[in-house]
Amino acid sequence: MPREGVKPIPHQEILRNEEIGQIVKAGALVGINKIRLTGGEPLVRKGLQDLIGLIHETPGIDDIALTTNGILLPGMAAQLKSAGVNRLNISLDTLKPRRYEEVTRLGKFSQAWKGIETALELGFHPVKLNVVAIRGFNDDEILELTALSFKYPLHVRFIEVMPIGVSDAWASYRHIPVFEIKEIIEQGLGKLQEVRKLVGNGPAQYYRQDGMQGSVGFISPVSDHFCGRCNRLRLTAEGKLRPCLYSSNEIDLKTPLRNSAGEMELAKLFAQAIKIKPVRHNIAGGWQDKDRVMSQIGG
Repeated sequence: MPREGVKPIPHQEILRNEEIGQIVKAGALVGINKIRLTGGEPLVRKGLQDLIGLIHETPGIDDIALTTNGILLPGMAAQLKSAGVNRLNISLDTLKPRRYEEVTRLGKFSQAWKGIETALELGFHPVKLNVVAIRGFNDDEILELTALSFKYPLHVRFIEVMPIGVSDAWASYRHIPVFEIKEIIEQGLGKLQEVRKLVGNGPAQYYRQDGMQGSVGFISPVSDHFCGRCNRLRLTAEGKLRPCLYSSNEIDLKTPLRNSAGEMELAKLFAQAIKIKPVRHNIAGGWQDKDRVMSQIGG
């Protein structure tokens, strides 16, 4: 997040829960069956539990996941589970409290860790930790972070840093390719054995070692893109349907929805978005959306 924060969006420009519910119903008509709530930080949204309930009641939707920094999870995890959330991804780039405050701007590591413990206690499965590997920042913690999968039933996923809304030169300098992360783990902890994908059908490749309660995963959007396997669409808070995170192409759903479009009309727009998904992203060409950064789109 920018140190100065992000420009507020007028409340009337943001989709209401009921509008998101209508869009989800339209998506289900074209075969969408998994929904992930992300952000920014989804747990700060007012009425989130009600929104999850609307999605959970939608015919055809059989899986609801949520990505969070975990800070608000201790007080909300039970309600999220009862509302219908199946799986959690929790962002955790470091185990060092001071570093955690630096990368999150104001977060407390102790709160995030309590959120992880609460998720495990309540039986969310799987619980995945998202670690963005950054050279010179947390690369000295790769083995320590991997070791969490031995001590707990956690699935630790290392993600390559991407030049999204930051200097391309910075991202290039800080980038650690997946093969290098894997080498560090194998040199320190021994050979990894590839395993089948976990629930969720995401882009990570998972590995295990004897004694692991969880697993270690790798996501390589830069060094070995997975565009050919990507089946995701993103809906922004302002009602734009985005076929590819790294492309500025969007389809407006809010305007037709507020002009009384029915579910079948919205379903046609979903089909249109699917048809224009690019063959692959263009990270090499630099970040295309000059008006927004990742937190304004949804990771």
